[in-house]
Amino acid sequence: MVRRIQIFDTTLRDGEQAPRCSMNIGEKIEVARQLERLGVDVMEAGFPAASPGDLASVKAVAEVVKQSGVAALCRATKGDIEAGWQALEAAARPRIHTFIATSPVHMEYKLKMSPQEVLERAAAAVRMAKGYCDEVEFSAEDASRSDPDFLCQVFGEVIKAGARILNIPDTVGYALPDEFGRLVAYVKAHTSGIESVILSVHCHNDLGLGVANSLAAALAGADQIECTINGIGERAGNAALEEIVMAIRTRGEALGLECGIQSNQIYAASRLVSKVTGVRVQPNKAVVGENAFAHEAGIHQHGVLANRATYEIMTPESVGFPSNRMVLGKHSGRHAFEERLKSLGFSVEEVDVDELFAKFKALADKKKTVSDRDIEALIVGAGSNVPQAFSLDRWVINSGSSLSSTSTIRLKTASGSFQEEVAVGDGPVDAAFKAINRIIGKDLDLDAYELGAVTGGEDAQGEASVKVSYQGGQWNGRGLSTDVLEASILAYIAAINTMEWELSATGHGPRGSLVAGV
Repeated sequence: MVRRIQIFDTTLRDGEQAPRCSMNIGEKIEVARQLERLGVDVMEAGFPAASPGDLASVKAVAEVVKQSGVAALCRATKGDIEAGWQALEAAARPRIHTFIATSPVHMEYKLKMSPQEVLERAAAAVRMAKGYCDEVEFSAEDASRSDPDFLCQVFGEVIKAGARILNIPDTVGYALPDEFGRLVAYVKAHTSGIESVILSVHCHNDLGLGVANSLAAALAGADQIECTINGIGERAGNAALEEIVMAIRTRGEALGLECGIQSNQIYAASRLVSKVTGVRVQPNKAVVGENAFAHEAGIHQHGVLANRATYEIMTPESVGFPSNRMVLGKHSGRHAFEERLKSLGFSVEEVDVDELFAKFKALADKKKTVSDRDIEALIVGAGSNVPQAFSLDRWVINSGSSLSSTSTIRLKTASGSFQEEVAVGDGPVDAAFKAINRIIGKDLDLDAYELGAVTGGEDAQGEASVKVSYQGGQWNGRGLSTDVLEASILAYIAAINTMEWELSATGHGPRGSLVAGV
């Protein structure tokens, strides 16, 4: 008998907590819509008590998502649960997800609470959450290092308090697949009332076993798997959604499992998350890496040409990987462009095709051919709802080995006026950024700067990513251009626009940095 596994995606919460993976409200909404197209059963939208910005982003996601459930993470405290419900109130399927640690090391050193106090706090939190919504999930943080009997005792009490979903996290990625499977089986056999709830698992990847542990748990009887797109998350990340889903799809008969994910949306989700976070997918990443369906060795090429099944256990099309090799260039028409967008997994109804097509034509005039990667780079972030406080009007940079770098930057403001400044810097990029700082009247810190090529070749687009901070807050920016200096300037301006928008929208100044890991 085949059993259905629910997929709980926590990209917007645990994934975003990873260093360099923060998203603004507009980006969270964009990812949430793609997760809904993907067909996740539940998406965890954030940790509302962490900051006013996180509460606002969870609220925004809850308002737009209609098919998938929307969860908010809350510590087992009154304030957290109240903030969680404030964010979730408009959701079609709200879920309060509350947690407290149950391992000896966490109880003694982090919580400074006795096991009895933890037990009482857990039950009280669930009762409070149950007063707001029917769907309450309880997680025993660091469950894999907890005493199994105490774990069962806590679970039994929160079931009586009203929890409908119990989560067994391998919070620090410590478990091995066989022992984690045994823990799940033990909990199922020794927890009073377990037959009336959904049993979930949440595995981290510190030893590279997140997916293996998740599948072992499902085989032992877990009903829900918590995971993230591209496996992003705290430290070494979480179990990767795409790997779990395709393992179930490819080996479903052997596993006796199935899920409701639309696998042809996986590649689009992977690329979107990679772009909005600025974290690239490693080329050899399973399922979604650039080399996942590439064959270079002669013997492999010969086998695939004879029968793709010789070296491909799943098809590129099954995960939405682009397989259409039609070349797009400056002579291509709008119809061919729209077809390529669809083949890449993007919905033409949800993007401004006129704007994208104009950008495509401008790029095609600079490049001999426009690749799928170029198109993805154009579409991700298009239609962003971040107001443009500043836009680039023109720039000039002088640099060389025997002279200091100088830049002249002119920006157009939202009111239509122009502001221009000149600066000298340690290199052309530094000079440009200093001139922009003078225009906006703020001394920003550049925390991260990355520059790469979207594709190979002499005419490749440059893709710049920056991370800037100001008075305790931090913002991301991304820029694209066939000129790497212009891409860098555009990325810096994009980060500034996001900063100006968020500071004016929340009225609370820079965002906080409170995080939690389940």
